[in-house]
Amino acid sequence: MHFDPREQAALREVGLDTDDLRAASDLVSDAVESDADAIAAFFGDGGTVYSDMEMAHSASDVQEHAVDHVDLYTHGADLRGYLKFDSWGVPIEGGRVLSEERIELTLGPTVDARVTFARDPDEL
Repeated sequence: MHFDPREQAALREVGLDTDDLRAASDLVSDAVESDADAIAAFFGDGGTVYSDMEMAHSASDVQEHAVDHVDLYTHGADLRGYLKFDSWGVPIEGGRVLSEERIELTLGPTVDARVTFARDPDEL
């Protein structure tokens, strides 16, 4: 179960028992796995995507990225992994599906930002 002790206590206080907590935890895990599958499908086996990532040497608000691959794993409510572009990569933490055409990821060092990706630059 991924709820921390404070969350578990609060949920019990509003009337959930251990079975309810376990069921809720399972639903959260299932939702995270579903998001991971959708994010993996979004990036597919590579190709070009666009983002609103701020880049030091770019004057454009929209960046173009050639994706090599994405590697994701889940554990409870956590979604993490690595996004590899053609010439660099970045750790991923968290992510959510905004639509079939747009996703949002928290990228780790050296980006350290929440970034939206789209298959079409006009979707940003």
